[in-house]
Amino acid sequence: MPSMQTYIKAISGGAVLCIGGPALVMWVTPTEEEIFKRYSPELQKKALARREQTQQDFENFTKQLKEASKSDKPIWIAQKEIDAKRSADEQQRLRAERDAYAEESRRRQAEIRASTQ
Repeated sequence: MPSMQTYIKAISGGAVLCIGGPALVMWVTPTEEEIFKRYSPELQKKALARREQTQQDFENFTKQLKEASKSDKPIWIAQKEIDAKRSADEQQRLRAERDAYAEESRRRQAEIRASTQ
């Protein structure tokens, strides 16, 4: 039968592993600031330039998730519907741009024809 000393050793060893392991990982892992400081100046500029866009993308993503979660449908179905609506809106916008460009082209052609006569 194991003695009390064996139990104490086992509990001590478990505590060292359970507490010491995560503590060692936290001590060794660099922070975001330390990693950023190791970047070259060029990469630092690029990271700062992308930071706003990344934050905006994340905010848009969370807004979209909140909107999808308001529905009674499962979130993946609501997400597909939102994506389909966004795709339709994008196609409509592209169609309007194309039509405006075609109209501008026709107007220029008419001006050229009128100026040559």
